[in-house]
Parts: sequence; C-alpha cells; structure tokens
Amino acid sequence: MNKNDSERIAGLLDSLGFVSTEEESTADLIVINTCSVRQSAENRVFGSQEKYLEYKKTKPEMIVAVTGCMPGRDKASSFKKQLPATDLYFPTPEMIHLPRWISELRPELVNSDSLEVDYLKIHPLRAPSVQAYVTIQTGCNKFCTYCVVPYARGLERNRPAKDILDECRELVSHGVIEITLLGQTVNSYKATDEEIFSPNNPYKDHFAALLWEINQIEGLLRLHWTAAHPNSMTDEVIDALALPKQVNYLHLPVQSGSNEVLRRMNRKYTREDYLEVIRKIKARRPEIALGSDIIVGFPGETREQFNETISLYQEVSYDISYNAQYSPRSGTLGVKLYSEDMTKEEKRDRWDELQSLMEKTSLAKNQASVGSNVEILVDRLDHGFAYGSTHEMKLARFKLAPEISIGEIVKAKVTEGKSWVLECELV
Repeated sequence: MNKNDSERIAGLLDSLGFVSTEEESTADLIVINTCSVRQSAENRVFGSQEKYLEYKKTKPEMIVAVTGCMPGRDKASSFKKQLPATDLYFPTPEMIHLPRWISELRPELVNSDSLEVDYLKIHPLRAPSVQAYVTIQTGCNKFCTYCVVPYARGLERNRPAKDILDECRELVSHGVIEITLLGQTVNSYKATDEEIFSPNNPYKDHFAALLWEINQIEGLLRLHWTAAHPNSMTDEVIDALALPKQVNYLHLPVQSGSNEVLRRMNRKYTREDYLEVIRKIKARRPEIALGSDIIVGFPGETREQFNETISLYQEVSYDISYNAQYSPRSGTLGVKLYSEDMTKEEKRDRWDELQSLMEKTSLAKNQASVGSNVEILVDRLDHGFAYGSTHEMKLARFKLAPEISIGEIVKAKVTEGKSWVLECELV
C-alpha cells in the first residue's frame, strides 16, 4: 500500500516538473512515506532527522516532507515535535495540497494550487514493469486492538469500480501481465457504482464481481490480492479463487490460534470459524498455497494459548507466514485495555519457535515439489540466474539462458526445494 502511495506522490511531482535523483543530499525536495505498523519503522524516521539537518547545513533551502501513516495517526502532533528537520507533515490523502505547500516555501519550484481531486485519482508514476499494484480500498473499520490502521488511514473507503477497471485496462495496454489488488481488508470491497458490472457477471458479492470483471481483461495473465479478512471470505469470494487468472495463492491473516487471544484482539471470529473458511477454500482449490500473519506475545497470551497457535499452524499447513512479536502502538485499544505482561525474551522465544515451524513446513513443501513443472514470471536477472515467482507466489530461479528476458512467463522443472527458493531448470 505504501509503495503504491509513493507511486502516486511520484506521479504528482512528475506532473509538476520534478525529476528524481539518486543523490539524496542534492535534492530540492525529500518525501518520506512512513509506516506505523511497528515501532521500529517509526524509529527509523526519527533517526533520519539528523541526516537531513546535516544536508540543510549546505543546502538550507531543501524541503523535507513526512507523510504516510505516522502523520495520519499523530492527531496531537506529538511525533512532529521529534522531527526538527521536517518542513511539511501531512497524512496521505492530503498529498493533493503538495503543489500549494511547495510554492509557499519555494515559489521558484512550482506555481500551482492544490488539486481538486481525490488523491486516489492521481496517476501513479510506476517504474517499467510487467507487474503492478492497484489500490482498490484504503482505511479499515475492523479496529483490531493491536492495529493503528483505522487511526492512521481512517475508516474504510472504496474506489469506484470503474476507476479500478480503467486503471487495470490501462496497465495491461502498457504491457502489465500481473496485477495485485490492494486493500486493508481487500475482500470487504464494496463498489459505489455496482451498475457498471456486466449483466452476465455471476457474482453478487462486490469483491467477487470485481475479480470476475478483471479476469475478462484480455492480456492480463495473473491476478493477486492482499490482504484478505477471514470474515469477508464469502462463498462467492471463495468460488472466485478458481477464476482462470487468479494466482494459486491466498494470504489470509489469522493472528492467533487461540479463541481468547482472538477475542482480546477484537478479530470477531473464532478458531473454528477460521478453520471452516480454510476447509471451504481447500475444497474449492485443493492445491492452493496459503500464507498468514501471526502475532506472538499479545498481552495475556499464555503458553497454552500460544500452543493453540502452533497447532492451528500445523493443521492449516501454511506455505509461509509473516510472524511478528507484539509491538504496543500508542492510541490503539490494545494499549488502553491491556498491559504488557511478557518480557522481550519470552516474545523472542515464541517467535523463534513459530519461525522454526514455518521454515520446516516450507522446506518440506518445497522439497515435495521436486520433479514438478512450474510457470515462472521472470522479474530479475542476476549473476547468471533468472529469478521470478510461480503461480503459488514462491521464489524460483534457474540458470539464465540467452533468450530469457524480464517479463516472460517460462515453464521450468523443480530440481531442488530449499526453504525460500525453488531451484529449477528450463523445460
């Protein structure tokens, strides 16, 4: 999501005549797009200020801007006081005012007013690629007690389906063959203009209907979306997992395998609810690869409750999970309702145990794929190897051949399965 927001900021600045530079210290304008999911991400922003103050000694007219989730949730401007080098400080949707703010500080750089548009209508400036992100929704209504998103990005807001489909068609017309749809709870998408869906669209669920419409775009070969919420995995969305251009991977965060921890997290589903969704998914697409997000060390989590997370992981048999140690985020309900009662060492031990299980499971799954054929979308050439992702969104590589170029989809045979990469040879 932040990457796509950065592409919109770049698109706006490009329209004003700015060009990018690799030499940060020579820039007229530096924009830092922040993430607030973990404290470490915000700490890096605070730590960068000394560097920008140093730049300004030799280039005092430099403008430093901070945007993204940190200003979005900093209602009392308490973080801003810790950013002495920062001239502009604004949440993501207010990027439309950048032209005016820059002109007020340095009139010679730009002569323009604020844009009279929704920031999601700004055309993103993307690096040339056959893969692209498309934001369909921003904000969240779920208010999980550990999460800052509703405070940083506001309540859920959905783009018109027409805007999304137009953007997807334009991307494909310029050579994009893989699109990833983005949203905080992407499968809860609700179109404000459902009348644009085709009469022969088989789905009533707006997200499933959107997936069907994108599947009709000629030239698009792969469609991916992240991140889904278990409560919005309707039967129609599950059915849409079998649409022909859908990648064979689903990222479905669970966060914990304990009903009591899920209750304290305000996830609004139980372990049993989640496993029933997984059962339906596997029934519709038996070979699908599954990923998840899991938090260990949430306040009050007992050893027995952590064991329930381990057993759920084993039952689902994920291909990958993004495991995090609970990080208290100021302003969230978790900080207001619960006190931390676990040491950093205990959190780290539980993270290590879960990470070890993930690595063993991933290795076993990848080893089991040896001898099978996969399709790889090549996205990188490096030191004699071509790298890319399979339909299961797994990293694969093979020895580079002269005829191979970035953006191709090639068939290859898996010769060795490692924890994080499939070694292959061209078929």
